[in-house]
Amino acid sequence: MKIKQTIERFPGGMMVIPLLWGSLLNTFFPNVLTIGSFSTSLAHGALPILAAFFVCMGAEIQFKTAPRALKAGAAITLAKLASGVVMGLVVSYVFKGQPIFGLSSMAIIAAMTNANMGLYAALTKQFGDEVDRGALAVLSILEGPFVTMLALGVAGLAKIPFIDLIATVLPILIGMLLGNLDRSMREFLRSGSDLLIPFFAFGLGAQINLHSILGAGLSGILLGLVTLLVGGVINVVVSRLVGGSGVAGVAVSTTAGNAVATPTAIASVDPHLASLVAVATPQIAASTIVTSLLAPLLTALYARYFGRPQQENPVDQDTFDAAPRLNEQTDGA
Repeated sequence: MKIKQTIERFPGGMMVIPLLWGSLLNTFFPNVLTIGSFSTSLAHGALPILAAFFVCMGAEIQFKTAPRALKAGAAITLAKLASGVVMGLVVSYVFKGQPIFGLSSMAIIAAMTNANMGLYAALTKQFGDEVDRGALAVLSILEGPFVTMLALGVAGLAKIPFIDLIATVLPILIGMLLGNLDRSMREFLRSGSDLLIPFFAFGLGAQINLHSILGAGLSGILLGLVTLLVGGVINVVVSRLVGGSGVAGVAVSTTAGNAVATPTAIASVDPHLASLVAVATPQIAASTIVTSLLAPLLTALYARYFGRPQQENPVDQDTFDAAPRLNEQTDGA
C-alpha cells in the first residue's frame, strides 16, 4: 500500500490529514482520545512534540540568514496587526459599533491579529525557506491575547508577557546554536523535523471540535475566510516587499486556538464589552477551525504556483564543504 504517497497527493497532506483525523475523532469519538496511557498522551501532547520540532527547525537556520528573518518577521507582524485593527476600526466607526454580517469589531480584531505558530512552523518547514522559518522568532508575539488587548486600546491594563515570548523562541534558539556550532548536529536534527509534523498535527487536530462551526453559523465561517484570504493577501504583499517568497504571509494568516479566550480576557479589563463575549467566542472558535483546515491547502497551492523555484534557493555551504572530501574519497578508490 502506498499510504505516504497517497497522503502527499493532498496539498500539505502530512499536516492536513493527521490534523483532520484528530479533529474528527475529537468531534465524533472523543472517548477514544481519553482511554489513557500513551494513546491519550499522543492525542494531547502536541506542545511537547512541537517544542522538539522547534529545536529541529532552529537547527536549520544559519546565522547568516538571521537578519533577513528578523526583518521579514517584523514586517509581517506589523502587516497582520494593521490589517486586523483597520478592519475592526472600520466596523466600529463606520457602523457605529454595530456588528456587520454578525461580526463585531472585537471578534474581527481578536481573530485577525492572532496566529497559530505551531501551524506556521509546520507550513514554513515544508514549503518555506530559512528566512520564513526564522521569522517565527518575531511572529510568536502574535500568539496570545495581549496584542489584541493592546490593539483595542487597553494597553494600560495589559502587560506583554516577555517571559512567555522568550519561552516560545528558546527551543528555536537552542536548535539554531547547535546547528551553527556543529554541522553534524544540524544534519541530525534536520532529519527529525519532517518526522514530527504529522504527530503534533494530530495533537492540534485533537483539540478541535467541528461542532463549533455550526454554533457560530455563517458569521464564524466568514470570519475565518476574512482572516485567511483578506489578511493573507496583505501579509503576502508585505512578505514579498521585504524580499520574501510570500509563503510566510499565507502561513501566518490563521487564528490560534488560544484566541477563543481573548473576548473573556478583554471583557475582564473593559466591562462594557462583556455583552459581546457570548457571540464573539464561538465565532473566533470557528475562525480557528476554518483557518487551521484551509491554511495548509492555500499555503501549498501558493508555494506551488508563486513560491520560489527550488533551484533558486541558495546552496547550503555544507555542500561545498563536502565536495573536497568526496573528491578525496574518489581519488583514493
